[in-house]
Amino acid sequence: MNWQIFEPHNDLKAFVKCYWTLESLKDKTPDKNTIVPDGTIKMIFHYGDFYRHYPEGGNSYLLPKCFVVGQLTRPFVVEPTGKTGTFFVRFHPNGFLPFASLPIKQMENSTIPLEELFGKEGLAIEQEILNADSTAMRIKLIETFLFNQLTDYQNIDYIVKSIVDTILTANGQLTVNQLSQQNNINRRQLVRKFSSIIGLGPKQLSKTIRLQTALKSLLTQQKTSLTALAYENEFYDQAHFIKDFKEFTGLTPKEFYGDHLKMSLIFDSLA
Repeated sequence: MNWQIFEPHNDLKAFVKCYWTLESLKDKTPDKNTIVPDGTIKMIFHYGDFYRHYPEGGNSYLLPKCFVVGQLTRPFVVEPTGKTGTFFVRFHPNGFLPFASLPIKQMENSTIPLEELFGKEGLAIEQEILNADSTAMRIKLIETFLFNQLTDYQNIDYIVKSIVDTILTANGQLTVNQLSQQNNINRRQLVRKFSSIIGLGPKQLSKTIRLQTALKSLLTQQKTSLTALAYENEFYDQAHFIKDFKEFTGLTPKEFYGDHLKMSLIFDSLA
């Protein structure tokens, strides 16, 4: 697999975390890939062949070529149907709101075609990105599109941004009460703000970030005790760790640590 990561324009850095590309032949890509929740919304352009999605308890279906995937609270299983060529825009947890034409919470665990979100402009950027002949051109096109959509630079809630930064710095190990007290904000007000701006409550985002930290530990450490890993990331005990791990990945830690290195974690190790 060939992947690259790119930084956004300085004036978009408050909203966009990064761009990345993935290119691979079908026989070089795992048959099925589990995208693990990471607390971010992504805009995805498949300029290669289609991907198929396997929803939990439902029939599989082909994903659109271009779409936004909302906040995930469960594993999102996909399968390449051929050659992979994908361009991603990864937003900060609180970064997609200025571009959203639907309530952020309504997008949870969903894929929304760009036309539904942006109308004719969505269709136009789809064709431009799919027909572009280089990553540099795709970045130029998407940044022009995002600047045109970004009509209000002040549409940033700095309290939420600050608390998101705190959650990330603490690897998700602070409680909602601690976050509300540290930032002098009522707990209920904090939960409402997060739900409307991020699509996840502060507890769910913290849980997601804490699990991501544990997953990266599995990738970077040659061998580790699951009990030690659980306590390092402040899970109550090993049973609590395994429960959350399976909720987000669909696998137990031992299954994951065996032969199930997931493509999404390659992405997350980059971003």
